[in-house]
Amino acid sequence: MNLKPFRLISALALAGCASTASVPSSETAATPKLVLFITVDALRPDYFTRFGRQLNGGLARLYNGGAVFTNGYQDHAITETAPGHSATMSGRFPIRTGISTNLLGVEDPNAPLIEAQGLGASPHRFRGTTLTDWLTAKDPRTRALSVSRKDRGAILPIGRSKQPVFWYASNGTFTTSTYYSGDLPAWVREFNERRLPASYAGRDWNLLLPAREYAEPDSVSIESQGVRFTFPHVFPRSADSASWMLPDFPWMDEATLALAMHGLHSLNLGAGPQTDVLAISLSATDAIGHRYGPDSRELHDQVLRLDRMLAVFLDSLFKVRNPADVVIALTADHGMTPFPGVRSSDPNTGARSVDPSATLREISSSLAARGVRGQGFRYVRGVYFGNGFQFDSGILELDRAALRAANISADSLVEQFRGAFLALPGITRADRIPELARRDTVTDHIARRWLHAFGDEEIAALVVTPSPFSAWAATYAMHGTPNDIDARVPIIFYGPAFKPGRYTQFARVVDMAPTLAEVVRVAPTEPLDGRVLSNVIR
Repeated sequence: MNLKPFRLISALALAGCASTASVPSSETAATPKLVLFITVDALRPDYFTRFGRQLNGGLARLYNGGAVFTNGYQDHAITETAPGHSATMSGRFPIRTGISTNLLGVEDPNAPLIEAQGLGASPHRFRGTTLTDWLTAKDPRTRALSVSRKDRGAILPIGRSKQPVFWYASNGTFTTSTYYSGDLPAWVREFNERRLPASYAGRDWNLLLPAREYAEPDSVSIESQGVRFTFPHVFPRSADSASWMLPDFPWMDEATLALAMHGLHSLNLGAGPQTDVLAISLSATDAIGHRYGPDSRELHDQVLRLDRMLAVFLDSLFKVRNPADVVIALTADHGMTPFPGVRSSDPNTGARSVDPSATLREISSSLAARGVRGQGFRYVRGVYFGNGFQFDSGILELDRAALRAANISADSLVEQFRGAFLALPGITRADRIPELARRDTVTDHIARRWLHAFGDEEIAALVVTPSPFSAWAATYAMHGTPNDIDARVPIIFYGPAFKPGRYTQFARVVDMAPTLAEVVRVAPTEPLDGRVLSNVIR
């Protein structure tokens, strides 16, 4: 059926009533017709408690009325966007999905964007299946839609499936790649023609609440690299500039949610009788957290705005779909480490910003002097390249062919790197994969998380871990380490299939897909790393 696009209800009209909505209950719930999986990029679980009294919208609805795991983790190393999203709906760790880092994510020059400029993207590196595949194997009528600001946030939750997948391009439109289709469907073109990003031009970002409601100072000069780090934040006046800058402002989430709702109506998702999937990845919290830090007034305001935006979305959804037919899961792809040296809500006294560039440059020069051929030392897109090696996010990768040609022992070189890294203030350990495999991975969570990302030394010759709250040097707040501050995330299930409450047991994001599979009565088509969290299912 061809439905007229549904317009979201005014956020102001719903702000007062969203928190009063109750969770539908049923002793023998029917198979859900819609799985809504929401991933909020860099949403730390402590935001719910820090800002809880001010949350009265969608986040509050899910947190207060859902099954909430208070000890939830992305239980792998390299807590970045691509690995995190690859785990959400696959039930498998990055070592299985093949997506261990952002660098080894979705970039694909053989899958160019449609009607937009930018890097091509596809799930060509992704291995295995996801919840969407299990559902379509059971019932080919199953439909899915995945939307995000980021290509990897849209692509990886549904894996290799060629269901509709869309992400934001710098020209202010939502696009996809030729992996999925030869052109944009009419409903996406219709949405893009509304020019929603351009409509934000000239709409400055001011505080949602009175300034006295924010405990955070608005004068921390390390934020935003010391430029324009206080409210109000001026938004570009021109439409083209507004489209380009939108990802750094809260309204990026509003645009993403609007596309998701437009797609739900256009594709008639959740109308049954089969179970459909709507995956939404919201990225503004990550962009704002990077730029201003997790202890900033900006991040506080962003979470409040996200709460209200989700209220609008959920109320709009439940006006056209029976809440008894919908199950919702919410998590994050990773956490966020505070700026080292800045007072935080976390116990980060003594945290260091670790800059390995001088050490790596010295080793690169010594290798060149010993006959290792390469292009010299350079730093490109967060990766250090040297003669005979590269280093990214704590992972040392060796050019073993170049080392053999220069008659240099890889084992000896690894030990040289190990000593150099451990001499850096802020580095707590440097391990080889075989050494980690001999650890007690029940108690050694750092070893366990590295092993959930890498299985041999071909890529990870040495894995280096900063001390808790320390981070690799950058001009913005970071994530990516296997430490708890980056790995801890919210895990929430909501709907009639679940028993609301607080659950303190250890839970992983990889447990979410098998738990949802149990609820929608479908069997995974391959072995999973995750397990069913059966105690929350009615």
